[in-house]
Amino acid sequence: MKPLFLNPPTFDDFDGGAGARYQASREVTSFWYPTWLCFPAAMIEGSRVVDAPVQKFDLEKCLEIARDFDMVVMYTSTPTLMIDIATARRIKEVKPDVITVLTGPHVTILPEESLRAGKGAIDIVCRGEFDYSTKELCEGRPWDRVDGISFLRDGKAVHTPDRPMIEDLDALPFVAPVYRRDLPISEYVIPHFKNPYVSIYSSRGCPSKCIYCLWPQTFSGQRMRTRSARNVYEEIKWITENIPEMRELSFDDDTFTANREHAREVARLIKPLGISWTINARANTDYETLRVMRECGLRHVVVGFESGNAQILKNIKKGVSKEQAIQFVKDCKKLGLSIHGAFIMGLPGETRETIAETINYAKQLDLNSIQASLASPYPGTEFYTMCKEQGWIASDNFLDDSGHQKCVINYPHLSNAEIFNSVEEFYDKFYFRPKYILRSIGKMIVDGEERRKLLKEGKQYLQYMRKRKESRCDCK
Repeated sequence: MKPLFLNPPTFDDFDGGAGARYQASREVTSFWYPTWLCFPAAMIEGSRVVDAPVQKFDLEKCLEIARDFDMVVMYTSTPTLMIDIATARRIKEVKPDVITVLTGPHVTILPEESLRAGKGAIDIVCRGEFDYSTKELCEGRPWDRVDGISFLRDGKAVHTPDRPMIEDLDALPFVAPVYRRDLPISEYVIPHFKNPYVSIYSSRGCPSKCIYCLWPQTFSGQRMRTRSARNVYEEIKWITENIPEMRELSFDDDTFTANREHAREVARLIKPLGISWTINARANTDYETLRVMRECGLRHVVVGFESGNAQILKNIKKGVSKEQAIQFVKDCKKLGLSIHGAFIMGLPGETRETIAETINYAKQLDLNSIQASLASPYPGTEFYTMCKEQGWIASDNFLDDSGHQKCVINYPHLSNAEIFNSVEEFYDKFYFRPKYILRSIGKMIVDGEERRKLLKEGKQYLQYMRKRKESRCDCK
């Protein structure tokens, strides 16, 4: 069977594909590559990957494309499940004999519920890593002999044995050739990266125990598995030779620095390629590892600081103290590394006082850029279980009508409206500081490209905040 791997159409500028940590439209256009879909696509002859939000394909365009395929594998998420089921139903209408498959963390955790919600529209759910499951299905293997899938038979749910995590990641194909073949490289933009960028994984899984983090708890596992450094080098070398427009490489591993020896080995191998690169790092990475990576081309680190309150960090099992994070930032600045800090508003223990503490903390760290997200208790995470037990979830709808995050957490001492509004307060107090503004003006004066970039992002941000003010947090 010829498969179409589809990141379905949803909202404008919706970043929800396999790779996004938070499935939502962001305040500034931001798209991650659908890397998880590209691994199996590279294994199967006649496959195609479509990333509808990035390629700006509407439903009708996707239906037209789907007619040419025997199987449609869609990545879905908790916020978009019902929209994606509706898309599958339309695909079935135009091609009744097509096999429709859903993948992703949500259906991994709730396979039977997802199948019943999509009855008549969804044939199969792939649980966990779906690289080999989809390959075996396309080869014609009987469904009950394909590990890691669920389906309905005579109204009853059939769950085949769980598929073991893939240990030999070197056996997987490179994803970059699929990017080059199917996707518009120039449209993948992350504001704090040099663009266009290309992202790959050097590992899967993360050993950290953060209670809110979706991927390790539901999908990629809480044990890190790495590709060999040589295998990583070979793919990056292919990229430099075949995607010359790339200005920066992103390692989109859950935590690139979780295995520091591996991180240093990869860095040393790719140094001769002379590329700029970026990583997701923990704020307890040692100076020596940072130094080695910096000398080998690392420019920028993305770090989850989450909160400026020590007790909240303990509540969420972050495993990194404020003191460690402060030292990490000092080390990065000493080495000339740029830092993008991610924060989450509304985690367990949040109060009006801790919100102010986190905002002041971010200002003191004086990072290059920040992202403030609303705490989202996705099914399958320890955070979700905690919220259900405590009765903190006010709504099952994670998005507003335009695809932006809603606050679904409602604490007895802190309302969802207050948490929702804290994001805007955070951005205003961080970005409208004289120090930050003067630094940005200085960049714009000396760098025309940076000026155009900042002005574009500033316009997007102001438009987003205007819409945000007009929307109301309607969770009760």
